[in-house]
Amino acid sequence: MADAALLPNYNDLMGSEVLSFDPASETITMRFVAPQCFITGRGGVQGGLVAGFLDEVMGRAHVEATKGAEAPLNLEIAMTLMKLIPEGPLLAKGRVIRRGRRAIFLEGELFDAAGTTLYARATSTAIPTPVPRAV
Repeated sequence: MADAALLPNYNDLMGSEVLSFDPASETITMRFVAPQCFITGRGGVQGGLVAGFLDEVMGRAHVEATKGAEAPLNLEIAMTLMKLIPEGPLLAKGRVIRRGRRAIFLEGELFDAAGTTLYARATSTAIPTPVPRAV
């Protein structure tokens, strides 16, 4: 699993934490925290920020599956919101559905902190790209 210190800075804003990665199923489990500043007048997390949580968990699944050698470059993301997402902790699962040389297919789900209520799900089609190394 990638070193948490290597997670990009935006993960601080999202309260990201990698909980586990299963290499056999290429599935990652992450925790996020939706701060109050993410909440709209309707009382739920703003939709673009929900997409950010899902994008991160799907992308991180591919990064972990390639042991940090590749990251996905999204061509398309489709998202379905099932209910308003409240402030506070969230649980997310991301998985690699299929990985080819030219395209990868990813899936993500966002749940309440207990992992029992599904709030949103997404799929992504992406291009596998090498992760740039720090000089």
